Amino acid sequence: MKRLLSIELQKIWKNRAGRVLTITYFGLLSLIALVASIKFDVGPIHIDIADQGVFNFPFIWHFNSFIAVFAKVFFAIIIVSMMSNEYSYGTLKQNLIDGMSKQEFIASKFITVVAFSLVSTIFVFLISLILGLVFSSYTEVGIIFSRMEYLVAYFVNLVGFFSFCLFIGILIKRSAFALGFLFIWFLMECFLVYTKFGWRHSFNRFLPLESMSQLLIEPFTKLSAIKNINSQIGIINVKNYDVHFTTILIVLTWTAIFVYSSYLLLKKRDL
Repeated sequence: MKRLLSIELQKIWKNRAGRVLTITYFGLLSLIALVASIKFDVGPIHIDIADQGVFNFPFIWHFNSFIAVFAKVFFAIIIVSMMSNEYSYGTLKQNLIDGMSKQEFIASKFITVVAFSLVSTIFVFLISLILGLVFSSYTEVGIIFSRMEYLVAYFVNLVGFFSFCLFIGILIKRSAFALGFLFIWFLMECFLVYTKFGWRHSFNRFLPLESMSQLLIEPFTKLSAIKNINSQIGIINVKNYDVHFTTILIVLTWTAIFVYSSYLLLKKRDL
């Protein structure tokens, strides 16, 4: 496992675009701290994000996980480009000639996906912990480490999404077309979920990208300022912000499907 991971990390780091995107990805995660500087007005109401308690424990775990998940598109580009380069530069064929099996090849990619997801989760945990210890009004250990399930949801979200990107990268050999397909798939799911022509609501949560998005429900409507605005205009918030085990199970099922389908594609494809 260590050998396979080492091979993949070298491929990413020796590629200039992969190196830049990786640094950008973790740089964006670091910018979560800038959320504290966001201030704006909604009519007569002045909203200062830092004063809304976004850095209070345990809310910070939910808030930062939701914000950080949007940076995943940068590593998605890395994964898709990584697969495209395997075909373009002939490294896939060379690895197989050198004795690596197709099963090991897919395993190396998935291990890399899990490793980056884990490192990202630890990174968000550390940033959130530091911000919380500095700004939070609650510093009791029991409160600090409560509601950690949002970090679990963040990790599962990344693993599922990156596995989907891995599958698309193998299915479509060219990175530009693969990223285009990913965007079209996203639009298709949006159409199915948010239009009256879509599937019944009970089936929406089984779509791959939609199930991933349901892991982390937006936390902004939890803020007191947003609640005040909603109450003034008569909006009643009935959202459930909890992380549900069934949603995690759905995403993990899709992850298994994507990884196994990637292996089947590679196994049947003439390289």
